[in-house]
Amino acid sequence: MSKELYLDESTMIVSETDIKGNILYANSDFCTLSGFTKDELIGRPHNMVRHKDMPSAAFKDLWETVKSGKTWNGRVKNITKDGDFYWVDATVYKVTKNNAEERYISVRSKPSSEQVQTAIELYKNL
Repeated sequence: MSKELYLDESTMIVSETDIKGNILYANSDFCTLSGFTKDELIGRPHNMVRHKDMPSAAFKDLWETVKSGKTWNGRVKNITKDGDFYWVDATVYKVTKNNAEERYISVRSKPSSEQVQTAIELYKNL
């Protein structure tokens, strides 16, 4: 049976993807919490950590927002390599590298209990 894992206040999960959502960079907090090594994450689609409870509409909104150059913020339920889960307060934005290549940066931290409860209720209706 899966259990919920909780981020502590000092956890800052950072990842970078290409325009297709494939992971190019994962920091140590991402690896520690997800249970995946950097080698297991790099080159794989970021949605490999998406929990099945997450509605596709949330990610449709995320991609539409960041592709338009705006910053997206929301709560996301992720799954670990072992099948446990954790909630994050995610901020995702587009960056353009010196060679004009677009990338997406995601910074995730501990959400409040209220933010998680609001997300659970919202996602029930999507």
